[in-house]
Amino acid sequence: MLDIKLLRDDSQAIAQNLADRHARVYADLGPGDGPDWAARTVERLVALDRRYLDLLQRQDECRRAANETSAGMKAVGKLEKAAQAAARELLIEEGRRLRELEKQLAVETEAALQERDEVWSRVPNLTHPDTPRGARDEDHRELRRVGVPRDFAAEGFVPGDHLAVAEALDLVDFASGAKVAGQKFYYLKNEAVLLDMALQRYALGVAQKHGFVLHTTPDLARIDILEGLGFNPRGESTQVYSVANTDLCLVGTAEITLGGMLADEILELDRLPLLYAGLSHCFRTEAGSAGQESRGLYRVHQFTKVELFAFTEGDLEVSSAMHERILAIEEEIFQGLEIPYRVLDIASGDLGGPAYRKFDLEAWMPGRGDWGEITSTSNCTDYQARRLRIRYRPASVDGSKQKPQMAHMLNGTAVATSR
Repeated sequence: MLDIKLLRDDSQAIAQNLADRHARVYADLGPGDGPDWAARTVERLVALDRRYLDLLQRQDECRRAANETSAGMKAVGKLEKAAQAAARELLIEEGRRLRELEKQLAVETEAALQERDEVWSRVPNLTHPDTPRGARDEDHRELRRVGVPRDFAAEGFVPGDHLAVAEALDLVDFASGAKVAGQKFYYLKNEAVLLDMALQRYALGVAQKHGFVLHTTPDLARIDILEGLGFNPRGESTQVYSVANTDLCLVGTAEITLGGMLADEILELDRLPLLYAGLSHCFRTEAGSAGQESRGLYRVHQFTKVELFAFTEGDLEVSSAMHERILAIEEEIFQGLEIPYRVLDIASGDLGGPAYRKFDLEAWMPGRGDWGEITSTSNCTDYQARRLRIRYRPASVDGSKQKPQMAHMLNGTAVATSR
């Protein structure tokens, strides 16, 4: 979640960011709803914030009036004896009225705050100035290519689809997976099991070499942790599996479980950066997923992933350097696997809500004859930390403790083994 001061200080910048990211905050107002849809969205947000601030001011005024009424009781003793009883009764009645009004205003103020924050939490993070603007695949900026795809045509060979190859070699069983758990679930078999475990071990080894503390993480997390990290655990468009009659969800990435570990904590500066790597199962509904790119193991409901996660001090220069560091580790992993890939700077309209900037690695997939995403890394700045209340204490000045500030949080895929 963004700092609400941004809305108050520069609402036009928020409107421009919404337009750049094609971000729909209200169901009935978004891209395609007229040229000024972003400005109208911000007008609604400003109105919600103003209502909260007005109620907060009325509550303060009511509290001040109540204090003045209490102070007025001391002056009653200076009145003539005949007037004291009547004056005291009036003050008592006024004090009672103000206390009731203050209670009512407190309830209304809290409701207004919750309503504003619920909508404000849908507003995406700011966007890095170098991020390409746009919402189409063509708008992503290719930064570099590493490795040369094998020219099968020159060899007179047509590469097989990965699913056909895997089934022919008895490495995967989708039919049994569908029978037991439903479509897009599967069994890995024989050498594929060993390959899956070898990829996990390889990625964890690279992460550990670079100073990341290794974790195996829970497969479940509380709803408030998912929401704090910017995931939507409810609604028709959710990609999250929820556990009935609980406040728990199956995680779609260890970003959730690693990012939630430090909720409500204040970190000392000398602990930063904190580097975590997490091995977890990942569960995603993949709602709306269809077509050639979702065939086989590319988009499935369950897979295993090694995730990289970093907490840094709240400085853009520092977190941007960490972002490049995570990207370099991802590249090292796929260079070690000798898989040709390209690096994309993802366009603003395709960024997830928490991401300030995102880089993807896309591998050349011979069976598809095209590039396909294999990893991504995002700098989420303080967007996730604000809702999870993850802060750090800056270095002291003249021996005095500094006020805690929001940490920056970053994530990146080391390897998603099914892909």
